[in-house]
Order: sequence, then C-alpha cells, then structure tokens
Amino acid sequence: MNTLNKLTLAMLVASLTACGGDNKKNNTTDPVDDNNETPIVDKPSIDQQAPIEEAGLTKSDIAVSTENDWYKAGESGITAAQANVDAIIKEAGAAKNVILFVGDGMGISTITAARILDGQNKSMAGEENSLSFEAFPFSGLAKTYNVDAQTPDSAGTMTAMMSGIKTDVGVIGVDEDIVRGDCSTVAGNEVITALELAEIAGKSTGVVSTARITHATPAATYSHAADRNWEDDGDMSTEAKDAGCKDIAAQLVNFESELQNRYGVSVDGIEVVMGGGRRSFLPKDASFNSTDAVSAVEGDRTDGRNLVEEWKTRYSTGVYVMDQAGFDAVDTENTPRLFGLFNESHMQYEADRGNDVAGEPSIAEMTEKAIGVLDNNNKGFFLMVESGRIDHAHHAGNAYNALNDTIALSEAIQAAVDNTKPEETLIIVTADHGHVFTIAGYPKRGNPILGKVVSVGATEPATASDGMPYTTLGYTNGLGFRDLGAETDADASYSAAADAGRKDLTSVDTTTPGYHQEAMIPLGSETHSGEDVGIFAMGPGSHLVTGTNEQSVIFHVMNHAADLVNKAEATAN
Repeated sequence: MNTLNKLTLAMLVASLTACGGDNKKNNTTDPVDDNNETPIVDKPSIDQQAPIEEAGLTKSDIAVSTENDWYKAGESGITAAQANVDAIIKEAGAAKNVILFVGDGMGISTITAARILDGQNKSMAGEENSLSFEAFPFSGLAKTYNVDAQTPDSAGTMTAMMSGIKTDVGVIGVDEDIVRGDCSTVAGNEVITALELAEIAGKSTGVVSTARITHATPAATYSHAADRNWEDDGDMSTEAKDAGCKDIAAQLVNFESELQNRYGVSVDGIEVVMGGGRRSFLPKDASFNSTDAVSAVEGDRTDGRNLVEEWKTRYSTGVYVMDQAGFDAVDTENTPRLFGLFNESHMQYEADRGNDVAGEPSIAEMTEKAIGVLDNNNKGFFLMVESGRIDHAHHAGNAYNALNDTIALSEAIQAAVDNTKPEETLIIVTADHGHVFTIAGYPKRGNPILGKVVSVGATEPATASDGMPYTTLGYTNGLGFRDLGAETDADASYSAAADAGRKDLTSVDTTTPGYHQEAMIPLGSETHSGEDVGIFAMGPGSHLVTGTNEQSVIFHVMNHAADLVNKAEATAN
C-alpha cells in the first residue's frame, strides 16, 4: 500500500473514532447566561468516571443492539470492507483485464425496483435482496449531463465514459467542437477510446450488446461519427457520404485498418462482437435476407456491400453466428474471433427471448462466451457489455421488461465475476443515464413491486384522492396506460397513441408483462432523466470509485487500473 493510501486509511479510522467516541446523550440542560456564553464545567478525569453499569447502561443493554441481526450484518460488512480495501488498493496497471458493464437507462430507482422484484421472484419479501453488483466493495455516483444538455443521451454519455472527454448530445467518439450532422467537423475532433487503447496495447477487445451493435452505446467504443443515427450508409445524407464520412457499421468491420491509418499503429482488430442490428450490415435486397428475417427486405445498405461477407473474408479463421444453435457450437478455446448478429434490429427483451424466430443467447451467455474467447490472450482484454433494452422498455413505459432486463444484466455480471480472477480484473458497472421512473406511495414491506400500493397493516389497495387505486411504480411522462396482458414485447405499446393520466385500475392486474404504468405527461416515448447514476466497482483500481464524479472519470479509473495510455504508447513506439 502506498503512503498516500495508508495516510487516507489512517485519517478515516481517526475520523470514525472521533465521531463515535463522544456520542453520549445527556438528559440535563447546562445553564446558559443571557450572553449565550458557554459555561465552563469541570469534567472528571478518566479514572474518576463511573463504570458503564454504574452510569445506568448495562452490558445487557448493549447486547440488545449487538445481538440484533441488523447490527451483526452491518458489523460484518465493515469487516469485509476493510479486507477489501487491504486487498484491492494497487499500483497503476495492476488490472490485466477490464470489463465495463453499462445498463442503458439503469437509474437508481430501476436498480432498487429490480432488486425487489428479483428478491420476490426468489420468494423473499424483496427489499432485503441484493443484485450481484451491489455487493461490489466500491461505489459512487456519476453526473450524466452532456456538454450541451442538462438531460443527456447515450451517445454523449458513452463517449465520456470511453474517452474521458464529455461531448454533445447525439455525437459519437468526437469532442464538443463537432457540429452534429456536419461531416466536415469530424476530422481532428476524434477522441481515442479505452477499447482503442487496449487494442493498441496488444490486449484482446470485445463489444457485446442486446441492442443493435451499431447503436449509440456500443458504437462509442469503436467509431467516430457526427451523428449517432449514421448506423449504415442508408441513414446518411449524400453530402455526408460525399465528404468522406463512413457509417458506423462500416467502421466496425474496418476497425483494424481505420485504427492503423489514424494512428500509424499495428493492431489485429476486435476479437468479439455480439449483438443485434444485422440490417446495417446487409444490402437492401431481399436475396440477402437471413433465415429469421422479419421484414420483407432485411438489409438497409444502399451501397450494395455485404459487410458480413467482408468480415468473413478479412478474418477467415473467425466464426460468424446468427442464432442460438450457432452460438452454442462455438468452442471458445479454439475460436480466435467471434462475430454474432442475432437479430435484424435489437435483440429481444429477456422476457421475450423465447419468441425469437431462430433463438438468441442471453446477455449472461454472451458475456461468458466473450470472456472465453478473450482470455486466451496472455496480455489480457477489454470488454464492454451493454444491456441496451432496459432503456427501450422504459421508453415504452413498461417496468416489467425494464426490471427483468436489469435482473438479466445482474446475472451477466455474476457470470463475469465467476469467470475471471478478482486480483487481475477490474469490473465496473454503471448506467449512461436514468429515466423518469419512480417508486412511490407507502406500500407495506413485501408488497409486489409491480402491484398496486397496499398500505402497512392493510390488505386492500390504497386509494388516491380520486378514489382509485394506484401502483407503486410509475412514469412522469410517456405513452402511459396499457393493459396488454401476457404480451412480453414492450414495443407493442407503440401501436397506439399515448394514453396518459389516471385510470381506474381496480380490475387490472398490474403485475402482468403487458401492463404499462400510468404517465402524467403524454409523449410519443418516455424520456431520459437528468439525475446522477450509480457506479459499482471491484478489482484493481476499484477504490478510485467513490463520491460524486463527472461521468468522464470512469475512463480515467479504467486507464489507471490497466495503464492503458502508457502501455499503448510503449507498444506504438
């Protein structure tokens, strides 16, 4: 432990001792004169003070507290925390591997509600449960605003996390000097990402998402674009293409050559890519449709390029998969490179995966498979895993899917913990932003988190001033009420106009997958929120995650832990 950290711990112990050493209650009031001067009172010396029992406080009184289960749990937590501090404080570069988990839209209220639902699914009351990452020894908060926005979007927030540089709404892998949609402003304003640094340093790299792999969050790991919507060339203006800007899908397939040309370095490209978004890699021609295409024409590309085939040609020893069977057949020990595109657009919600035409893996399965491929590199790896559909369920106003996808992310994080060594792997879990999602009312302990509020001591739902029951969970804005029963696809909500305001829920089962919570303000889609989000960390460098931080600090924690900049510079030179 270095001198600074020893001093910090010493100061912490001293401050805790000081806080606890004089915490006595006195039932008498000292007289104070009219001038509010504090009287001087003679205090007995230590050897004159009465023993605890003579002062009226007995050992049995103390035992009432110390034998309490809540007390014991807190005490054991402090003991474990001290052990974690001693084990985890490391010098720069101690992390061989870095895994960044991003729950898109996973605000604090989402974590709390998912924790309770997960517990209730396990026959617990729920509130006492913990998601896997909540047991991590270090945590803090991140301020999510973009340079030009109080309430952010995923492009700007993920760019901040990946590069250490905050930027504007809607742009990817570039700084704030960019003009959104203007290709001419990209050159010279690109920022280098943690994934790119890891690649240059000789580590293996991977990107996994349940959203389209060209969507804002995963795209910010490997691409640089003046507009997050440039997912394929069909999404770009003629002016942007003529000016030389490349779409995000093309940047992914050409990542190796793009990085080499930009920095004059030798790299071998991203080893693992898995997610949705097949349409941006295929020509707009039905003859190129995959076997599980849901649209008459699956592809969106207007340039005629088949980027899947280009990837196969470039990486002839790599494996391309598009369904569960192909995924299951991958032998991680003998697969140098893996490219999986499991859906035309986004992958399914976790609750809806069983309805996928060709079958697709869970986020936990993809995480474990990715680590299995990446950890074959003795220099280590960088992996980003996004649970993108938490965000989409919230936008649709459907807490059921948002919470179940959060639980699925928790399982993926546990898979990462189980398949890596804690002394050499930094794992960070965070969100890019939150949503206008609330936990309200005064429901009793163990009340179904998706249910109507039932007050302490009551057995029937509480009613509001309008005489109607109401749910614990709700949204400030969005599409509002839907009662779609067993429907597990949250996006089904978009088939009708917004229906905001209060509804009589007396006969409605609000715990079903297809129930969408009430919203106050009618909008075509529920919005992000601007509050801080949580950061949870374990492994080398995780002690740096504490307090309230600019979101861009997450990059600096990863860089410090794995010494990415210095190792990339050393390799490049």
